[in-house]
Amino acid sequence: MDTYVIVGAGLTGAKAAETLRAEGFTGRVVLVGAEPDLPYERPPLSKGYLLGRDDRASVFVHDEKWYTEQDIEVVTGRRATALDRAAHEVELAGGERLGYTKLLLATGASPRRLRVPGNDLDGVHYLRRLGHADRLRDALATGGRVVVAGAGWIGLETAAAARAYGCEVTIVEPGPSPLHATLGPELGGFFTGLHRRHGVDLRLGTGVTGFDGDETVSAVLTDAGEIPADVVVVGIGARPETQLAEDAGLAVDDGVRVDSALRTEDPDIYVASAWHPGYDRPIRVEHWAAATNGGPAAARSMLGREVVYDELPYFFSDQYDAGLEFTGWFPPGGYDRVVTRGGDEAFHAFWLAGGRVVAGLHVNQWDEGLDGVRELIRSGRTVDPAELADPARPLLS
Repeated sequence: MDTYVIVGAGLTGAKAAETLRAEGFTGRVVLVGAEPDLPYERPPLSKGYLLGRDDRASVFVHDEKWYTEQDIEVVTGRRATALDRAAHEVELAGGERLGYTKLLLATGASPRRLRVPGNDLDGVHYLRRLGHADRLRDALATGGRVVVAGAGWIGLETAAAARAYGCEVTIVEPGPSPLHATLGPELGGFFTGLHRRHGVDLRLGTGVTGFDGDETVSAVLTDAGEIPADVVVVGIGARPETQLAEDAGLAVDDGVRVDSALRTEDPDIYVASAWHPGYDRPIRVEHWAAATNGGPAAARSMLGREVVYDELPYFFSDQYDAGLEFTGWFPPGGYDRVVTRGGDEAFHAFWLAGGRVVAGLHVNQWDEGLDGVRELIRSGRTVDPAELADPARPLLS
């Protein structure tokens, strides 16, 4: 009997296992995860679950009964420690070896650590796992002074959650604006204004140099002075978990190198991160949509189906009364103009390169959403910036 092993029991792994069964695979499916929980979705960890609006059961992809009914073996709390490609075996913590016919590496990413003095003090939080969200939610519920290191997506969303709990919130960001590396400077003013209107002390151009406290953090040290803190949240990005692949000799370059069918150089090993034919380069996106779409695509490729993974990158965020979606991609400096249409609190933004739309975002524009933006990106046609900025004109004409 063929055995398909999925290392990484997150959303990607769960969706891949689900697709294997839906596509008619009758062999053995084993889903291996280092965390103690069944596969769950991560967006609620910085949104509804962190805010206490979503209950714990709602974050799981499926309940235990579903995996039993689908004859999917779920091994939780066991980290994969080694990969023997010649023997087609994965070694788990404790020494157990698990044979595979095909293998999907869905190991995801881990938070980047802030390597400064005091980073091991109690009260310094990172947000990636369900257990992290449990501890942070308990901490925020007590109120007090919260300092967020980093004005990226995690930092901004956790700041919004902390304000909802009534906490006093300060964001420390070394860049000139929130999300500067992700969206460029043009949208920074919107996010700066959004958080300041909700009472956040946003300190830009400021770096964290350390944490102070006696066992528990009591202050954040910055290059512009000391900030008292009862809770610290560090959100400075994530790094892909590639050690298993690297140790096995697979090519790694900001993620495991694969083709557009999600295959590595080893024909029996797959990774849900692709060479994107539309961009002619590897694209690593660590958001919900990448897991939701990438897992099924990898499963179909493992089954020998013809797969070309060319989904446009996508993510969403909720902060206070602002809901937004973004799609597309550009490298740092990979655009020459940003065009907006709409008002101050509900608008579209478009990133253009050479007169073509390469990415788009909307804030509170749910009637239109991103369908027109996606079509503009995929078409590659040149657009008139004045027409693009005019809300009276349809996006597609």
